[in-house]
Amino acid sequence: MQSKEFETLPNIYLVGPMGAGKTTVGRHLAELLGREFLDSDHEIERKTGASIPWIFEKEGEQGFRARETIVIDDITSRKPLVVATGGGAVTQAKNREYLKHRGIVVYLFTPVEIQLQRTYRDKNRPLLQVENPEKKLRDLLKVRDPLYREVAHYIIETNQGAARDLAQKILNIIVAEELN
Repeated sequence: MQSKEFETLPNIYLVGPMGAGKTTVGRHLAELLGREFLDSDHEIERKTGASIPWIFEKEGEQGFRARETIVIDDITSRKPLVVATGGGAVTQAKNREYLKHRGIVVYLFTPVEIQLQRTYRDKNRPLLQVENPEKKLRDLLKVRDPLYREVAHYIIETNQGAARDLAQKILNIIVAEELN
């Protein structure tokens, strides 16, 4: 059940690179707000009945991004939610528009070194199944960081503190800005 004091807050969308902690922080934030939590990647898998690596293999990144846009349009039309988006969701202009205009967007900025530590053994990340994952993460951040910043209402660094503490910090910042 949603907390009365937070009911006027719009949806909160977490964006950022792979390994930023969007899902973990998002779950804690939703708990603090008394809201439902959704992960857009998990929603894509649930709606299609296929894993993200399978979609990438069969349809390529372009096919995946088309599916992702449909899911983000749907998710951002529902309330009240906390949503973790996939790392590449911001690469599509429609997704950036939906996120920015349908809620509060928080960019979880995470240095590549930390992303690498957090994603090192994760085989469910098709873009990292390359010879040099660190270079891939740096290349992705170079392209995506300006897009994350463009869509973000708030930027939070995630290289220090536990996920629960980050969720509380995000909530404190949003409440101070949005409810005062």
